[in-house]
Amino acid sequence: MSGPLQLTPRRLAQFRSLELIAHSVVEGFVTGLHKSPFKGFAVEFAEHRAYAPGDDTKHLDWKIFGKKEKFFIRQYEEDTSLRAYLLLDISGSMGYKSGRYAKLDYGRFICGVFSYLLLQQSDSVGLVTFDRSIHRLLPPGSTRRHLKRLLDELGQARPGADTELGNVMHRLAERLHRRALIVMVSDLFDDSERIVKALNHFSHRKHEVLVFQVLDRQEIAFSFSGQTRFEGLEKGEMILADPPRIRREYVKQFEHHQHEIRRACHRLKIDFRQMVTDEPFEQSIARYLAERLKH
Repeated sequence: MSGPLQLTPRRLAQFRSLELIAHSVVEGFVTGLHKSPFKGFAVEFAEHRAYAPGDDTKHLDWKIFGKKEKFFIRQYEEDTSLRAYLLLDISGSMGYKSGRYAKLDYGRFICGVFSYLLLQQSDSVGLVTFDRSIHRLLPPGSTRRHLKRLLDELGQARPGADTELGNVMHRLAERLHRRALIVMVSDLFDDSERIVKALNHFSHRKHEVLVFQVLDRQEIAFSFSGQTRFEGLEKGEMILADPPRIRREYVKQFEHHQHEIRRACHRLKIDFRQMVTDEPFEQSIARYLAERLKH
């Protein structure tokens, strides 16, 4: 039985072709010289100054006018570096595997590659691991030492308790005050309505969000046969069931859950990508990055 994916700088450096594909995307985050999907992302409010004739009135701050009865203009500045947070779900269900790799292994690798690529461009990357609560929150950093810390944390992550994805996302949206790139990696096994509300919260806070849903092939196809004992990875319940008898209802519920989340991501202009653990990781992530270059 294979061990977890090894997240070392040497292992990640093997993906030189992936880094070349990603280069324009990552550089576009920062410089805006390329056709970047994050154009204008790093503009931040800086300070107020008194209004002068000729100033664009769309930047007038009407709240201050209401208090002082004087006109002030909001000034903005460009923040030359990108801030990113990698959100990795380490709930019990992420430990499931029917093949070579568990979902958590795959999720670690997604976060590891994003860490490596973004830090290569001197961007700042933070990490949050969570299940029903936040386990670790590493603030963004941009040094080689910080990359090692990120990879160490990812390597030590183990499946934990049950999922409260929606609640954790709400708490994070409240804590992350400055706009950031949010890369969420999860199987999304929580009530779809709660997830959608949390995605709305991130969108309202003006974060740029990428959602990578990591699934095992059996969770999609439910192709078990014969009497099967199912054990819950989060609450430990055991159920004896006949898969062919429940497959139709399972697939119906699963597809409804997927539809609701995909629809919300489309409405909020959030990138959504489903990844399956039996697919070669290098091909999946390279395909995603190549598609981003086209937009």
